[in-house]
Parts: sequence; structure tokens; C-alpha cells
Amino acid sequence: MEQVSKNGECVVIEPSFNETDTKQDNAKEKSLRIKGFTLAILAATLWGISGSFGQYLFQQKGVGVEWMITVRMLVSGFILLAASFFTNRQSLFTIWHNKKDTRQLVFFSITGMLAVQYTYFAAISHSNAATATVLQFAGPVLIAVYQALKNKRLPSLTEIIAVFLAVLGTFLLVTHGNTSTLSISKMALIMGLSSAVALAIYTLQPVKLLNKYPSNTIVGWGMFIGGIAFSFVKAPWEITGVWDFNTFLAATFIVIFGTLLAFYAYLTAVKIIGGQKSSLLASAEPLSATIIAVVWMNVSFFAMDWIGSACIIATIFIINRKK
Repeated sequence: MEQVSKNGECVVIEPSFNETDTKQDNAKEKSLRIKGFTLAILAATLWGISGSFGQYLFQQKGVGVEWMITVRMLVSGFILLAASFFTNRQSLFTIWHNKKDTRQLVFFSITGMLAVQYTYFAAISHSNAATATVLQFAGPVLIAVYQALKNKRLPSLTEIIAVFLAVLGTFLLVTHGNTSTLSISKMALIMGLSSAVALAIYTLQPVKLLNKYPSNTIVGWGMFIGGIAFSFVKAPWEITGVWDFNTFLAATFIVIFGTLLAFYAYLTAVKIIGGQKSSLLASAEPLSATIIAVVWMNVSFFAMDWIGSACIIATIFIINRKK
């Protein structure tokens, strides 16, 4: 604020509004928003590609699902915990000082983190990455139904529509409209739907822990504990399959890009644009998995498969629109 003398009077002049600064702030905000959208789509795409690479390893290279899960979780968990050690050293072991939090962490590791990884990849091994990924995306509908029951209220019209589309999409995907036959095996259907349930548990169960501790610490411990637990099913040194350069490349992609980088990108997107928009953009995962499976893995996807997939993916937009 300045004061100048004019005709013997003191005039107060307010500082002018800096339009340049406002434009710069708006430009930065827009750039940050674009970055968040890009990272969310990148994470979903990496997850979709990872599923196709998993199908390649299981069906063409003979790599065991159990071994892949053990190694993926141990390596990813260790790297996340190492990163957490250097960034949040004090909070890394704090959770183990609280018995209640420790029990929740172990429960999340087994029924959430491990279950969602195993059922998803098992569904891929019994069908294909596209079908398994689409079936897993019935999970958000289960979350919406659970929230309605938890809050003791009747499902809204949008939730009812979402459930109907999810059921219809699943029906078309697994039967092609013919109730007397299944287009995929019963085990693929069981594992695919189980992955949807596991996804719901994985999303809902650790909320309190994530509000209390850094997310990379919780996910790191979740993966590492799950990997240790699954080592009793398939030890990491019990390597299976035909290993050549392509096998090593696909396995490395799943661990590094499909797990570590995808998680980091998605977490950063959540911080920038929020969980609602990030989860909506995650619908790119089944789309990318389907395209790659059809183009690269030569998976036959018929009209009923596309319609069923569209019905299930549409539920994500419906539920997010409701919010």
C-alpha cells in the first residue's frame, strides 16, 4: 500500500491485482491435474499389461501361479519397506507396538493383499487376463452394496442399476447368453468372482490403518507378510517353468512395473486428484487388459464378451457419478 500527496491531500492507493500470478497459479493447477489424470491412467494400464504378461507366463512358459505370487509380493514388499525405511523410518515399526493394529495388518495381509493377488492371477491362469480383470471389477459394486447394508439403508436406484449391470455383464461374459454352457471354466468363474470379493476387502479393510500410518508402510508390510505366508505354499527358490530372456522380462515387468511403479503412480494420483477420480480412471485397466489379450495373446473376444465387459465397466462410472 502506497501513500502519495496530490493537491495537498493524502491518497491511499491499493496494490493492483496481479493477473499474471493468477494465470500462473491456474496453469500450475491445470498442469498438476493433468499429471494426476495421467498417473492414474498409467497405473491402470500397467496393471492391465501385467495381467497379460501373467497369462503369458502361466500358459506359455509354465510358470506357476503360486511361485509368481510369492516372488512378486516378497520383492515388492521388501522394496516398499526399504523405501519407507528411508522416508518414514520412525513409523515403519510403530505399527508393531500396537496389538490391535498388528492384528488388523496381518488380517489385511492375508485376506486382502494376498487374496486379491492370488485369486486374480489364478483366474488368469484358468481363463485369460481380459476376462479375469473384468470379473474383478465387479468389486466396486460389492463395496457399494456393503456400504448400504452397513449404513442400514436400502440401496439407491443407481446402486440397483449398478448391481443389475454387474450381474448381467457377468452372465454374458461367462455364458455368452446360453444358460446351458459356460464360455469359461468353473474354476475361472470362481476365482474371478473371488477376486472381486477380495478386491472389496482389500479396499475397505485397511482404511483405519491407512489413516494412521503412511500408505507405503501398510502396503509394504501387507505384501511382505503375504509373501512370507505364501512361501509355505510355494517357496521362492522352487522355481517352475521354462526360463529364457522373454520369461525373465515378463516376470520383471510384473514385479517392477505392474506392482511397484503402478502402485506409486496410483498413490500419487490419489494425492493429486483424489480417490474418487482415480478409481474412475482405473477403469482403463480392464480395457487395456482386453486390448492386449486380443491383439497380443490372440484371445477370442466375441460380441457377448464385449457387451458383458461394457456392462461391468459401466457400473464403475455409475457408482462414481452417484458420489
